[in-house]
Amino acid sequence: MDLWGSYLASFDLLLRFDTFGWMALGLFLGIFVGSMPGLTTTMAMAILLPIAFFLEPLIGIPFLLGVYKGGIFGGSIPAILVSIPGTGAAAATVFDGPGLTKKGHARKALEMSLFASVFGDTSSDVITIAAIGIIALIATQIGPPELGAVIILSLIVIAATSNGAFVKAMIMMALGLFIGMIGQDPIGALSRFTFDIFEVRAGIPLLPMLIGLFAIPEVLTAAEHRATQYVRDQLNVRSGERLTFAEFKSCFRTIVRSTCIGTVIGAIPGTGQVAAAFIGYAAARNASKTPEKFGTGILEGVAAPEAANNAVNGPTLVPLLTLGIPGDNITAILLGAFIAQGLRPGPQLMVEQGPMVYAILNAMLIANVMLIFIAYLTIPLFARVVTIRKSLLLPLTVCLAFAGAFVYRSDPTDLLFLVGFGVFGYFCRKFHFQVTPLVMAFILGPELERTVGQSLSIAQGDLLGYIVFDRPIALGLLLGTPLLAWWMWRRAVAMQRTAQSLVAERRTQDVGTAD
Repeated sequence: MDLWGSYLASFDLLLRFDTFGWMALGLFLGIFVGSMPGLTTTMAMAILLPIAFFLEPLIGIPFLLGVYKGGIFGGSIPAILVSIPGTGAAAATVFDGPGLTKKGHARKALEMSLFASVFGDTSSDVITIAAIGIIALIATQIGPPELGAVIILSLIVIAATSNGAFVKAMIMMALGLFIGMIGQDPIGALSRFTFDIFEVRAGIPLLPMLIGLFAIPEVLTAAEHRATQYVRDQLNVRSGERLTFAEFKSCFRTIVRSTCIGTVIGAIPGTGQVAAAFIGYAAARNASKTPEKFGTGILEGVAAPEAANNAVNGPTLVPLLTLGIPGDNITAILLGAFIAQGLRPGPQLMVEQGPMVYAILNAMLIANVMLIFIAYLTIPLFARVVTIRKSLLLPLTVCLAFAGAFVYRSDPTDLLFLVGFGVFGYFCRKFHFQVTPLVMAFILGPELERTVGQSLSIAQGDLLGYIVFDRPIALGLLLGTPLLAWWMWRRAVAMQRTAQSLVAERRTQDVGTAD
């Protein structure tokens, strides 16, 4: 595999005006959705996923990456202006962002969020590009037993780090594996669990499931509450004081620290931007000489979580592209886009489509540059978006969800799957069952079954002896899975406690201010 040659060849594929145009559109739509409290980036990508199916891979996937990057940054806009995070990734930004707005520094806070986000994202993307080739080379040397062990490890880690009870996550994972078994088995192509229903003989379609689980519950949850404007007064950030280079430089050490934290967390399946944001904020406060100022409205309190949550973006693609294992909801949707384009992420993707993979990664760097200009010029516009009633957008969201589920295969049955998974996802949310383990297990289940079947064939029936005596790496991964899952679960609990303590501290400050 000629990594350097593939990297150079990627620019010939990438440097196209239509790719840049669609990325710009994706960034704009992502910022718009992120700036609307209650409309998540995951929901936007699920609804816009069908658009990517009708575009070339080097247009459709960069378009979705633009939505992804724009949405993560856009979530900081309402977090800073009205103390309501537009996305979960901006949950820690509400600690200091609104305080800066009250001081009349809203524009300065938004610009700090933008520059910290772009720095963190760009740095992690560069690290991703430098490391992915080496990781892909290692991945090509592993066989079915090792890949199966990695999939099992990933599923357990995702379940252990999901929000909520571990038992509930394991139940959802088991359900996802079962749903993934409906249809034809990947080895013998025999039908199973179809109950003589013709529509499911080919399996459960991925796209209606993704849109149903990620978009419809958002709409139903929002519809429970009476739609009101978050802000009744005019928000004017056009004439606000701008961020100076000296102020950015004073926060640079914090930004670098948070970038490192986000990059490491991004490479771990199941953690994501929320955990990175809270850890980055807590690390900045602990390292500060004046920790008492955090929570009162300082720029460092905005820079820390925004650099950390955006630094997650690049590394999350490493396990997806090299092993075919999505680490979170966003990469699960991206996996759907790859599969629809005829590209199967995994160890052979870099060998067969190396220039295209590098072109997609380089598109992330270009998207970061475009984000600076688009976001900087449109900050006043998206500050006004916060005042739009959600009741005006929810009907449009439903229409787009149904249209997207139908146009992929033009099969009316897909609408039934959409509604079914949508209602199921809504009740899962009500009873605090996370759908992420279900989606991951559904996607990885067939590949896990294929690797187990291949391993049985190679082992000639004696799988245990084959793993113990001939596959020490697979054995080590399987033995280390419970220990790693326990450690990840402890870390996840510690992260949740840190987040809860920060939120409780913020509420105490708010009560004291009100008094």
